[in-house]
Amino acid sequence: MLRDLARVFLEPADSTHRQYEALRAYFVEGLSTAEAAARFGYTPGSFRVLVHRFRQDPRRRFFLPPAKGPQTAPKTDPVREQVIALRKQNLSIYDISRALEKEGHRLSPVAVSLILKAEGFRRLPRRPATGPAASYGG
Repeated sequence: MLRDLARVFLEPADSTHRQYEALRAYFVEGLSTAEAAARFGYTPGSFRVLVHRFRQDPRRRFFLPPAKGPQTAPKTDPVREQVIALRKQNLSIYDISRALEKEGHRLSPVAVSLILKAEGFRRLPRRPATGPAASYGG
């Protein structure tokens, strides 16, 4: 059990944590650059660059408190209900984006898809191609 918990420090998943542990191994444990680089998956050259940058800014913060910003998306929240209503009419994300733009709300198809995904909607099935390119058959 204790060995499993030690892996959290020896095999950090987060890149910032990995940098911290590698630099700590080099500066505190006295590992060589080659040993620290190998242990944490760096090339010797990239680890030397990491050490150099740390020496330039030794007060660098590795672990920052979580950012506390707005918990709402000002651009998408006012139109969320409209997006849902339009999807219930079986409109694509592109159709929804265009319909909202006609009403003065600029919302990209990607933003529309994120709202729909958050609300539990699945992607629409691919529609058959129509128009001159579809009749070409080539």
